[in-house]
Amino acid sequence: MFTRKIYPIKTVLRWTRRYVFLFVLIATVPVVFYELLDWKWLHLPWLPIGLVGTALAFINGFKNNASYDRLWEARKIYGGIVNASRTLATMVNDFITNEHAIKKRTDEEFFQIRKTIIMRHVAWMTSLRHALRVKKPWETSYSNKSDKEHMQEIKIQEYAHSLGEELEGYLSDAEKEYVQSKTNKQAACLNLQSKHYKELKLEGLIEDFRHMEFKNMIEELFTLQGKAERIKNFPYPRQFATLNLFFVWIFVLLLPFGLMNEFDEIGQSLLASSSNNLFFKTIAEIFVWLSIPFSIIISWIFMLMERVGDVSENPFEGMSNDVPITTISRGIEIDIREMIGDDKNNIPKQHKAYAHTQM
Repeated sequence: MFTRKIYPIKTVLRWTRRYVFLFVLIATVPVVFYELLDWKWLHLPWLPIGLVGTALAFINGFKNNASYDRLWEARKIYGGIVNASRTLATMVNDFITNEHAIKKRTDEEFFQIRKTIIMRHVAWMTSLRHALRVKKPWETSYSNKSDKEHMQEIKIQEYAHSLGEELEGYLSDAEKEYVQSKTNKQAACLNLQSKHYKELKLEGLIEDFRHMEFKNMIEELFTLQGKAERIKNFPYPRQFATLNLFFVWIFVLLLPFGLMNEFDEIGQSLLASSSNNLFFKTIAEIFVWLSIPFSIIISWIFMLMERVGDVSENPFEGMSNDVPITTISRGIEIDIREMIGDDKNNIPKQHKAYAHTQM
């Protein structure tokens, strides 16, 4: 039986607590003026506010759908990298042989060739995830206080270690120097792979057909890399994101002015129908104050949906609900190194996976 893990409400409240404090203030001040200072004119009709809320719900839904599409596409890209990496490992195992070799190689020499290619592939994944972790001005972990606070609670491998440190042991010194000298380091890793395949062909360790299959794999990896870079480097259109946030705040500011009059009218109706009951009379007299918690809850719901869309539109930042590219990459490394028969004592362990409930 499968069970669904539910977000703890205290976690969500902690993440949005700064907004909740603002909502308490925004909801309380108008009611204080309305009730204690008897400013009964201080209200707005509910109908236009309700229309704003309805329009905002559609806009929020549009943004969240678009943000989820970006998140899901990013996950599919890394699913493609998983599949391509395993395919590469099987090709490396089966395609490189002495069948057409000019100079025959031993099993140990073949293993070293296979491991060089696989380790360089891991270097490509490492370079790619470091490029995807580079902070962009439009990302929320770069600007939002709650998100920055959350990012301090989890360890992001790419922020804790430099690319040079993580490439250690995967590339030769010359290759490492070459990769780090390039702007697009992940593309440099694939360029090294392509040159290596050419050398294998010239030595007769692979023939034309197998060489073309290796080149097709290079093309597939470039395609997946380009898709990931497109999501990273092109944000969700700012005009939609910015306007949506403005509309949410407009609705939040108007909401108490419409709710308190509605609640006051309900209280007056209760007062007229329960004049002989002291308890209900007391409730009716303070009924307008109940608009405060309702206003806070409604405002929180709309703002929470806005924030969910914000953190979903950039799936490579490192937030708890982003695509776990570090964990996926390490899982791929473990798989493909085991596939070529590498010593298990030399294969690193999986990274700690952070649960979604940590946000």
